[in-house]
Order: sequence, then C-alpha cells, then structure tokens
Amino acid sequence: MRQAFRAAVLHCLADPGEASDATAVEYFDDGLLIIEDGFVIAAGDASRLLAQCGDDVRLHEFPGKLIVPGFIDCHVHFPQLDIIASYGEQLLDWLDRYAYPAEARFADEAYAHEVAGVFLDELLRNGTTTALVFGTVHPHSADAIFNAAEARGMRLVAGKVLMDIRCPEELQDDPVSAYADSKTLIERWHGRGRLGYAITPRFALTSSEEQLAAAGRLAKEYPDVWVHTHLAENKSEVDEIARQYPDHRSYLDVYDHFGLLRERSVFAHCLRIDNQDRSVLAAKGGAAAFCPSSNLFLGSGLFDLRAMRAANVRCGLGTDVGGGTSLSLLRTASEAYKVLHLQDQALPASRALYLATLGAAEALYLDDKIGNFAVGKEADFVILDPAGTLLSKRRTDAASSIEEKMFALIMLADDRHIAATYIAGERYEF
Repeated sequence: MRQAFRAAVLHCLADPGEASDATAVEYFDDGLLIIEDGFVIAAGDASRLLAQCGDDVRLHEFPGKLIVPGFIDCHVHFPQLDIIASYGEQLLDWLDRYAYPAEARFADEAYAHEVAGVFLDELLRNGTTTALVFGTVHPHSADAIFNAAEARGMRLVAGKVLMDIRCPEELQDDPVSAYADSKTLIERWHGRGRLGYAITPRFALTSSEEQLAAAGRLAKEYPDVWVHTHLAENKSEVDEIARQYPDHRSYLDVYDHFGLLRERSVFAHCLRIDNQDRSVLAAKGGAAAFCPSSNLFLGSGLFDLRAMRAANVRCGLGTDVGGGTSLSLLRTASEAYKVLHLQDQALPASRALYLATLGAAEALYLDDKIGNFAVGKEADFVILDPAGTLLSKRRTDAASSIEEKMFALIMLADDRHIAATYIAGERYEF
C-alpha cells in the first residue's frame, strides 16, 4: 500500500557545513513524502506529486507540521536510563558511584527486558528511530534490547559490554567468555531484520590486552559488524591509558593495534585526540560520536567538530544517557550549538539536523538505508510540531525562514514537539 504524508518536508543531501550550504539541504514548504511497503518512493512539492498519486494512495495531512528523517543516536547506554541526572562526579568516579551499580542490576534478566522496553519507547517518543546502544556485561542484556527493538521494527545496533579488569568483580567477564558470548550473540542477532551487532569493549581501561586481542579477532572474523567503544573522554582516563599502555603513541593507537579501528568502528567522545589521530581515524574509516550533553554534564571537555570534519572524520550526535541528560536529539543538538559556540565555531540548524540524521547514518555506515528521503531508503521519519508549546509556537510563527524556524525548534523543543514517529512507514503508538 502506498501512503502519502503532506506537510513541510526538510532533509539533508550532504553536510551543510558551518556556512549552511543551501545546496546540501532540500526543503518543501508544502511537501509530500510518498512511501510504499516501508520505503521512500518520492519526496517533493505536494502540488507536483499529488498529481501523480492514484486512488490507491492513502493521504495523511499534517497542516502546520514539519516532516524530517528519523533521528539517529550514535552513542547511548540503555542500562543507565535510571541514573540519568545523577548529581556530581567526573567520569571515573561517576562510573564507580552510579554506572556500575546500575549495571549490576542487569544480572536480573527480567529487569533487563523491562528497562529495554521503556528505553526504546522513550527513544521513539523523542523521535529517535535508530540507535547504537551499549548493553551490560551480561549477554542477556543484548538479547533484551534486540528483542525489544525487533518487536518495534526498529533499526538498531547493540552489543554486550566486554570488561575484565579495573571494574567490580560482578561486572567482569574474561577474554574467553567475552569472545564466546559475543560470537554467539553475533550469530543470533546480526543481520536479523533491521538489527546489527557491535563488539563493545567499554574502553581500553577496563579490558586487558588479552581481551582487546579477542575483540580484534572477532572484528576480523566478522568485518560487517560494528565496533563501539569510548575514546579520550576525560583527562584522568587519558592519563591512565598512557600509564597502562606506555608503548603506544596514543589512546587511539591502542585500539588500532588490536584491530579495533576500521570501517564501522564508532568512538564516543574523542575530546583529547590530535591531528595525527584524526588523520588515522579518517583513513581507516572510523567515526566519532559527538556527545555534548554528557561532555558538559561530566565536565569532560569540548568536542572539536571543525577539526574532525576538516580531517574527513565521520561524525554524528550521541545522547550518551546516562551521562547525557536527555534522550532527545533536538535537546542534544542545542547543547552541541553551545559547545561549538564556546570554540568560535558555528552550528546552523541545517548542520545540526545533518548530525542527527544523515551525518549519523554516515557515521554508522547506514546511509544507504536511512538518514534522508532519497528514493529507496527506509521510511523512518518524524512529524515535528512547532506549536508543541505556546512559547515555541510564538517563536516559530515569527521566523522568516526554515533555517530560523528549525533553529528555534532545536533550542526550545522536547518530546512535546514530536507529533508522531514512524518506523518503516508505520506510526508507532505508545
């Protein structure tokens, strides 16, 4: 069955950059998005496309609304949902005080499944249709998030955490079990429907050399799975890595040495890396998850988007809950604007949208499937309501361009501005 959705339509064709290149963005004030069997058939001016629609097309009209591609979260921890907005601490102390105790609760399989469902519903409520997700060390945490995503028809990449040193004993695996459990999960879930698996060492600090080597073997054996970990988030963490791996040039070099830097490798944060690291990251096809909310909340530092993109590193936004303070990528984009503004960098609304959609899809090597409304892509999209609050209605009514309206939405919006979320063309009902 063909369906057509009429509203304003906005999506990115490429990175608009700091200058907001108009050729990288497509906008239709009275637009039409046509889908069939969960895929995009056309997107353009309603006046032109309506004439091509036959009687078999079901038309949905959303006057005053804006259709954008579904948001893509490049880094988030579903087991940390219940510790979001926990007071104080920087990264390493925060892990000990909040994250590890929260993750220990996931030894209870029923609890893991309950949280997974709530977590994904919250993502969808905020317009996020795809995510790259950390589980816990427990293999059933990966089963839980995959089962919940499959039930909702979501495109999702996730994995169980690998962690065998410098962490609580109840959260440790070992190199042999980490390899075996991950392999079993890959065989069970990777490529099943819209699901993908990520080999997930927490970070080099909590994995022995033997475990990182085992993760590298998995990455070599399964070149089409993802690698998902943290990189250079916090000064104390980076200093500890230098002491733990004194023979390596940099933190990134540790991952590279063990075969964990390649296409489909996504590194969260990347705050304390140099130009040589950026060049290597780009050359080998790795990507960076820009997590401004958690970087500010944990006092970690400021992401240098300009340097990353100048080096041709793929970049997308990540909420990084629970260190991040919102599952909304609109609110996360508003934090990104502030982080970049502090460094004399610009983030126009069009580029913020790119980082939450097409740029994120490129970072995950999923841009052939999602990220914009190119013909043949999966029809994951969001209906934004500029009148979600009285204040946002007043502000967007006064806007003289779509760039101004979208920027105001990024600054003011939350889940009240998500009128509907569609997964493969089907509206998700909460």
